[in-house]
Amino acid sequence: MTHNTLPSSRENWERLYREDMERIRPLLTKHELALDPEQPHTQGERFLMQAVTTESGRKLILLGTTKNGKRIVIKITKDPQGKKELVHERACRTLLKKIRFAYDVFFSPEEILFIEEKEYLIAVYVFIEQECAFLERPIEKQFAFALRAFKAQESAHATTWAHRKLIENSFTRATSNTYIQTFKEFKEKTIAAHATNTDLSNLYARTLEELERNKETIEQYTDFLTHVDFVPHNFRIQNNTIYLLDHSSLRFGNKYEGWARFLNFMVLYNKPLEEALVSYVKNNRSPEETLSLHLMRLYRLGEIIWYYTRTLERSEGNLLALNTKRISFWSKVLEAALRHESVNEEMITEYKKSRDLLRSDDEKQRQVGLH
Repeated sequence: MTHNTLPSSRENWERLYREDMERIRPLLTKHELALDPEQPHTQGERFLMQAVTTESGRKLILLGTTKNGKRIVIKITKDPQGKKELVHERACRTLLKKIRFAYDVFFSPEEILFIEEKEYLIAVYVFIEQECAFLERPIEKQFAFALRAFKAQESAHATTWAHRKLIENSFTRATSNTYIQTFKEFKEKTIAAHATNTDLSNLYARTLEELERNKETIEQYTDFLTHVDFVPHNFRIQNNTIYLLDHSSLRFGNKYEGWARFLNFMVLYNKPLEEALVSYVKNNRSPEETLSLHLMRLYRLGEIIWYYTRTLERSEGNLLALNTKRISFWSKVLEAALRHESVNEEMITEYKKSRDLLRSDDEKQRQVGLH
């Protein structure tokens, strides 16, 4: 595979960022909004995420304050796909309030402004302060908050025509066919990019076989509300209330898709929490639900390997080396998961050391802001 760093994606991002900021500042000043001197969500590998996730459009996430000193988050874009996502996210946020489930669990940050100004769509929300980061809380608290969040999502189950009619114009819906077809696309594109890697090809083939063999179990637990990117940088906790920051990642699908994303994330960031939640499902729910969680984890691991494969042609130097290591690491996690095993702590520690050595300083700073 050749890694032709498209006349530099990072340079393109930085140029577009500078151009956007020249136009954005006067628009925000007009609405008496001020930007923070430092903007961590525009740094590090953010450019790479924007380059490979074209379906969500290009947008900026900025931090600032109102004239009264209230901290705010500003989402702003002039990209048609980015505008579409912001409108979709707002529709999901509005509909979430109409769905009868867990009003005491999920809240949305207050919207201050949603306006189209010149070529830009600007969405401004109150910044949710929290006592401490999710991962800094005692593990018992992390477990309790995560379980509350997943149970809240599960309580929204589109079992009737009326339910589906309510959600169909705002939330997308994933069935077992959706998951299997999408995984086939991950497989084909990843293998095409790693044509000589027979181990990776075999790994994807075995995973797809596992998903297809258990298609009925995947389908059995669909039509539940699930947040497919439920990780700490997409929610904040204030006064025991969970505030969702990313509503565009809500959809109706397998109830364990959100669990899977969260647990795969915790492989790196809090292994004991991952193990505790897996044990909870095993000990308190049916064997079919345990299998469903297992299948969704396989699906999401295949997805993350494909994500990092897409980054290779836009990476160079340390970033290219890092993303190559990421593919190798997550492939090992997927291999272990197929055997219903976990990767050992030594492998995780070794990977994290390599990752931290290869990460740029601005990416390390961005990660502090995320978690």
